[in-house]
Amino acid sequence: MFPVAILAGGLATRLYPITKTIPKALVEVAGKPFIKHQLEFLKLQKITRVVLCVGHLGEMIMEVIGNGDEFGIHVSYSYDGDNPLGTGGALKKAIPLLDDNFYILYGDSFLPICFSSVNDAYVNNAKFALMTVLYNSNKWDKSNVLFKNNEILEYNKHQPNPYMRHIDYGIAVVSKKIFDHYKANITFDLADVYYQLSKVGQLAGFEVHERFYEIGSHTGLKETEEYFLTKEKK
Repeated sequence: MFPVAILAGGLATRLYPITKTIPKALVEVAGKPFIKHQLEFLKLQKITRVVLCVGHLGEMIMEVIGNGDEFGIHVSYSYDGDNPLGTGGALKKAIPLLDDNFYILYGDSFLPICFSSVNDAYVNNAKFALMTVLYNSNKWDKSNVLFKNNEILEYNKHQPNPYMRHIDYGIAVVSKKIFDHYKANITFDLADVYYQLSKVGQLAGFEVHERFYEIGSHTGLKETEEYFLTKEKK
């Protein structure tokens, strides 16, 4: 299985006042820091290596997670530094710690998905990147993917068009080559990288059918807590 890069460096202003003193990854969900839920699930998916891309209060995450021994996963860290690098810039900086191909996961998302199926789809598509997508029709957030006949015709986070019915589910597999044309220590958005890949036919799509959970907002945090508490009762 490819290693996983987790983007966990944001300021998380939508979760204020909770995240004024702790990073979003350490927000408690169903009795434990959210990042622990993610790592426990990744272990079940046979992931053995994770790179945490951290920034704001990142040292607190390292104190809690350490090298990942608690989860049976090797965890290393890539720090933004004094200036936030954005999702794209953070990944560019983390490249030396990753393999030629790797998963990208957002630090505020929990995705109940079979990673090996995503892995196989990426290998079989032979494109520079694969994005998981969910039929959305503006239900969870603004739809941003034009997905037809198992192909992503366009991904556009900033200017979605009315024909888009799917949304970025939150996990992708990419070749590190997609960052070759970007300079190190420059701030840029991963969404712009995906957009450019979609316009040249290098962004494959993999449709999933179970909703995602996120803690990027107070509403999302409440729903995610309910999800984990319900799982524990089963």
